[in-house]
Amino acid sequence: MPPRHLADLDLAARRAAVAALGEKEFRAAQLSTHYFARLERDPARMTDIPLTARDRLAGDLLPPLLTPVRELQCDDGATRKALWRLHDGSLVESVLMGYPDRVTVCISSQAGCGMACPFCATGQAGLTRNLSVAEIVDQVVYLAGVAASGGVPGSPNRLSHVVFMGMGEPLANYPRVIEAVRRLTSPAPEGLGLSQRHITVSTVGLVPAMRKLAEEDLSVTLALSLHAPDDELRDELVPVNQRWKVAEVLDAAWAYAARTGRRVSIEYAMIRDVNDHPWRADLLGKLLAGRLAHVNLIPLNPTPGSKWDASPKPVEREFVRRLRAAGVPTTVRDTRGREIDGACGQLAASEESA
Repeated sequence: MPPRHLADLDLAARRAAVAALGEKEFRAAQLSTHYFARLERDPARMTDIPLTARDRLAGDLLPPLLTPVRELQCDDGATRKALWRLHDGSLVESVLMGYPDRVTVCISSQAGCGMACPFCATGQAGLTRNLSVAEIVDQVVYLAGVAASGGVPGSPNRLSHVVFMGMGEPLANYPRVIEAVRRLTSPAPEGLGLSQRHITVSTVGLVPAMRKLAEEDLSVTLALSLHAPDDELRDELVPVNQRWKVAEVLDAAWAYAARTGRRVSIEYAMIRDVNDHPWRADLLGKLLAGRLAHVNLIPLNPTPGSKWDASPKPVEREFVRRLRAAGVPTTVRDTRGREIDGACGQLAASEESA
């Protein structure tokens, strides 16, 4: 794991760390204000802290965690994808997406992923390791700084939404992801001060962790990557389904909705001639009708050399029509970043093969 960072600690632990370095405890609040409130990651710019103290504190609490490898943009600058190299050489990605009313970041929680979903570039790469709390948070702070500097034209200057939908299975890195959520949503200077309701945590369906999440007293959105309504196909598309079947995964999702009052987002990648049949739309509608759920259909962003491709638009529209006819709220995700290796894991894969 990487060296300890300010963002790994709550404010009390930061004070203790600062005191252990022989500095006054109020320096912890100064560092935290720079990092979380001013989105300043460079210790050299924290000039209200004396140089000798700054060097000592930065060496212990502000080590560099993310080294930029590539940063690409498209959609007239509204979509920016960053590829980072971590201290051990691992690669992770994050994406900034600007809209007229909000700015969203999609972040990684692991380097690689161990879930082995065959249509996903990250799943094909396998798992390298879990990210630390600070490695997760630092992605958000960096991209929040980009937004604050006016780097996303036509969008607000303040980051408002975070989705854990980048590389990795968030609930497989459970303790660090939960701590990162608390850091993102704690008021400054302890954290970034985002709304819990504007945080989305995705999962392929790790049932015990889903049930544990329901007990955390958090009001984040749970996004379930379902991708098939029947066990036969889901066993292939989402291999963890061989451990927890569709019915059990949905039961855990409904328990989360009941406990939190939050609508569950059902993620469904539309894959040509694989999971886009009308009867599967009808079965999905039957499973979700009357539930506190919303379907987010995702036009597949094909990975190079993959046999999987996106469903044709007429097929997608019929799928939507059938779900809505069953009374299930359904939207089609805005496709962003296709020309910059936008699918999760594609940019890292292209860098590894370069």
